[in-house]
Amino acid sequence: MNFWNIFKLILLLTATIILTPGCGIQTKQHRSSSVVQYLYPDRQNHVEVPGIPRLALPLRVGIAFVQENSAQSQALTETDKMDLMREVSHHFKKYDFVKSIELIPSAYLRNDGGFGNLDQIRTMYGIDVITLLSYDQTQFTDEGLASITYWTIIGAYIIPGEKNDTHTMVDATVYDILSRKMLFRAPGTNHIKSNATPVNLTEKLRKDSLDSFKVASSDLIKNLDTQLQLFKEKIKEAPEDYQITHRSGYTGGGSLDASFIIFLTLLGGYGLWNKKKRKH
Repeated sequence: MNFWNIFKLILLLTATIILTPGCGIQTKQHRSSSVVQYLYPDRQNHVEVPGIPRLALPLRVGIAFVQENSAQSQALTETDKMDLMREVSHHFKKYDFVKSIELIPSAYLRNDGGFGNLDQIRTMYGIDVITLLSYDQTQFTDEGLASITYWTIIGAYIIPGEKNDTHTMVDATVYDILSRKMLFRAPGTNHIKSNATPVNLTEKLRKDSLDSFKVASSDLIKNLDTQLQLFKEKIKEAPEDYQITHRSGYTGGGSLDASFIIFLTLLGGYGLWNKKKRKH
């Protein structure tokens, strides 16, 4: 058998190995944190009744990650969380109606802390509104279902690999702390597919996890603008459900301009007056 026949045989065997599906073993890793579990740990026996938010502009905003379930491994380090919170805070800073932004370390949010914990954070940091970040990430690994081929001088060198799927959702829920009222929420999602060798599988999964968080966070930031616009419309449609006031020296501007703020203030005042009138 000459050289070319041997070479063709190698190519045929290589193609057969690559195209033949293996008997893969799928593993799954799921990590998450829950705003519902944090805010309403005893929701079966106690229900928080939200009041009317009193939004004093410009707002003092806090941003924090809800802690993961203690039984789970953490998908994000505290440094990772701070980096993502900075990205969200940079987005908020462009709005004139935001006075200050505080990045709150996860250690200050107790597991199942509820609104009592938020009251403590409000006093500690002097904030009015808080953006609670949570996430849900699942990584699937199909061992043996993919192969990576390295061509060398003596032919093909095939290494069994893993096909990795990473699904991530990051969620931002904005609450007025005093009234216990959820103002709005914005989600961000991402899905990454990749391959890895057994040698670098752990490193690759870690990289996919962080990359997926970053892309999902970018998606979340885009959705924040949309949800803010919807929130403004909600206030105009039901002004009696919100009280808008000004801090000393604030005249409005940015996305919520002065005329809009004055309009909301008048509508809010009329709505409350009308509501009291109907009671009498």
